Amino acid sequence: MSDDVRNLVLGVVAAGISAALGWLARTYLWKRKLRRKQTFFGLPENSESLLVVNRDPATAEPAVHRFDVFALLELSALIKDCGAHVQVVTQDAAHQGFGERTEFCVGGPGSNRRMVAHMAAMLPGVRVNVDPEPGPDRGAFQIGSERYRMEPGVTEYVLLARLTAGERRDTRPVFLFCGQRAITNQAATRYLARNHERLARKHGSHSFVLLLKVINSQAYGPDVTELVADVTKAAQTALPAPAPRGGHRAD
Repeated sequence: MSDDVRNLVLGVVAAGISAALGWLARTYLWKRKLRRKQTFFGLPENSESLLVVNRDPATAEPAVHRFDVFALLELSALIKDCGAHVQVVTQDAAHQGFGERTEFCVGGPGSNRRMVAHMAAMLPGVRVNVDPEPGPDRGAFQIGSERYRMEPGVTEYVLLARLTAGERRDTRPVFLFCGQRAITNQAATRYLARNHERLARKHGSHSFVLLLKVINSQAYGPDVTELVADVTKAAQTALPAPAPRGGHRAD
């Protein structure tokens, strides 16, 4: 075998080894990234999850707002990426506990009974004004001592939460998307899809509650979203009971 042929063969072999090593490295990194994503969402391969659909409070008949439909589609894509399965149920038909399988619950307490139950059990420091009458506090959030009012189409708020109950390692999380309007629910799902890696690095498997602000949705839709604060501590600390009315001062 001449030197030229030998060099050609060695070059082909080296190229093949480099390609194989590159493929193995990419596969390893992809699998590690997938495992981290599955761990954060509590969605191992072939696991089951629950997608709780709210209703559109503006209609008399059962219906889902189109922005909430978009939110559900984005969540379905996340679940599919993890290799998991999803069951879709309406907010008035989800009669089961939490922790056995990952749950994604969309919609504020005015349109989702399941959200009401989750907030009462796990977010005692949050109050949402669900009064249908127009007014400056309509839809407002109270989180601890702070109040967040919305200006429809200009400044709106949404809570994005990942919550777990108990200390079992196999407990599945509940994700809440509680917005002042349907478009803010979609904004929260989009924020989660874009930032889940950063959130996983920061919070790991622990619970968190984030307050997000959706800016100028009438022009930008759900795309311009800012993190206002991590309100986990305030949201999980029960609000003080209101002072009794008509009480008498002790002598």
